[in-house]
Amino acid sequence: MCGGLFLMKKTDLIESISNTCNVSRTAAKRSVEVIIDELSKAIISGDGVEIRGFGGFSRKHRKSRVGINPKTSEKTAVAEKYVPFFKPGKQLRESVNKD
Repeated sequence: MCGGLFLMKKTDLIESISNTCNVSRTAAKRSVEVIIDELSKAIISGDGVEIRGFGGFSRKHRKSRVGINPKTSEKTAVAEKYVPFFKPGKQLRESVNKD
């Protein structure tokens, strides 16, 4: 627990898949690694990934800008870059907001 929240780690996901699907931990681990690797490749290439009901993963372009160091108030140039982006699907958004 961290601040009252439970954060599922990769090992927790592997354990859950192993138990739920009745497969070995090794097979579950390999499956999770392949999924993460394929998601990463698609995002990096700019193709993105959409999982219906869950959401979409893509990359977004951020323009260059002037940033401010909060400690020193010094202005510094921040170069343009791409960042990973997740947009939750309608079903996930609705599930999260149920009471």
